[in-house]
Amino acid sequence: MTFPWLTFLGLLPLVGGLLLLLPMGKGAARTLGLVFSIATLAVAAGVTVLHVTGADLAVQVPWIRAFGAWWALDVDGMGLAMVLMTAILTPLVLLAEWEPPANRWGAQAFFALVLILEGLSLFVFMANDVLLFYLFFEATLIPTYFLIVGFGGARRGYAAVKFLLFSLAGGLIMLASVVGVYVVGASQGAPSYLLQDLASVRFDGDLGRWLMLGFLIAFIVKAPMVPLHTWLPDAAENSTPGTATLLVGVLDKIGTFGMIKFCLGLFPEASLWITPFMVWFAVVSIIWGALGAIGSRNLMRLVSYTSVSHFGFMVLGIYAFTTTSMTGSIFYMLNHGFSTAAMFLVVGYLAKRTGSYDIEAYGGVQKVAPVAAGVLLVSGLATLSLPGLAPFVSEFMVIAGTWSRYPIVTAVSLLGVVLAAVYILRMYQRTMTGPVTDHTAAHFTGRDLTGLEKAIMVPIIGVLLFLGFVPQPAVQLVEPTAQATLAYVGTTDPAPVVKGAK
Repeated sequence: MTFPWLTFLGLLPLVGGLLLLLPMGKGAARTLGLVFSIATLAVAAGVTVLHVTGADLAVQVPWIRAFGAWWALDVDGMGLAMVLMTAILTPLVLLAEWEPPANRWGAQAFFALVLILEGLSLFVFMANDVLLFYLFFEATLIPTYFLIVGFGGARRGYAAVKFLLFSLAGGLIMLASVVGVYVVGASQGAPSYLLQDLASVRFDGDLGRWLMLGFLIAFIVKAPMVPLHTWLPDAAENSTPGTATLLVGVLDKIGTFGMIKFCLGLFPEASLWITPFMVWFAVVSIIWGALGAIGSRNLMRLVSYTSVSHFGFMVLGIYAFTTTSMTGSIFYMLNHGFSTAAMFLVVGYLAKRTGSYDIEAYGGVQKVAPVAAGVLLVSGLATLSLPGLAPFVSEFMVIAGTWSRYPIVTAVSLLGVVLAAVYILRMYQRTMTGPVTDHTAAHFTGRDLTGLEKAIMVPIIGVLLFLGFVPQPAVQLVEPTAQATLAYVGTTDPAPVVKGAK
């Protein structure tokens, strides 16, 4: 390609965010932010068309020759799925936060930070150079920190610092491995951070395992997995619904994305070595996250704990090393972005009316605000992976693919499926059903979802329904990444066992 579409795609929201730092009126700032986010979505759609038609979108230019660093961007099916998810969710978040919390930094700052975060996230998903990936990986922390501390709840300072410390600690560990990758590559005649150059480098033995662990720990923090997950409930509880959507729906996917692209892509031998630990580690996250959701009294914390459980399924699918499980895991990453957005945004609509995320503050809402209750129900059913909604397909693929290699692990992980029904239906029953409380009557009577709120939820639920009934386009997009990764690692799908066959 003569035009650097991927560079343009990442720079477009960054330029929009920087322009929003200039003095301008509130209305102009919001309009400009929305225009840039929609333009980014349009370019992302164009990139998708080019990718599907076989165009070569790769950008590869020497950047810092002394370090072997390249300005290298490219997208495979997994990267493109994450790019599309990010580009779709960003304008919806801006519309949902059209009036961010008052008496803080104002809508202009919020829109600017969201666009900057979008641009940095897009570059993370497109980076094809290890150092470039690391720099954007760390840079995403800056706008996220300010979105929490500038617009969050009562404990926003504590939550923002906790998020930053956990993320920086993981990033610093990964930095040691980033340096180590270059040193080992240089010793083998490949002094480069470019992924295609590093593909010829052998990271075997104990050194390769230590280098892989440096990346993996950072991705475990980001994913997040138990016990390095505790920053997430605090960050979600003290974020705006839009910030929480981007934090969990987009940024946390960098963890599972990185496991596939960098842990498995650079360290196949070390990844196979750690697999027995990772599959059980994933099961712990599945069950622990589900129990945390059941015990939550705060709606935002509940949604964040459901995500801990879901990330466990994604990691399980990755390390089961079957085509079905890994394809399902990548598909789960896409579906989870939309199901989590639906939950966080509708919970935000409820809290906007009552001023509280406390489950005990609700009761009987479906009688006075049936549309809000219906949207919460559909969003919750997507979260528990009801058949007909997109998460069911991806979760079923993870379970089916894992069963062929680890039946006992899979059987234990199914407890998470049962617990998902408990935490979602219990939450809905306590908040939406029963008699109308005085508190509900005072805050919801005549205040069902507005036209704008409905318009925001329609495309999100539409995606969940479409991919639930017609998953094949998304599966076909991401399956080549799973197949290529398994081929590089050197694993094949277990042969089917037919009872009675000789």
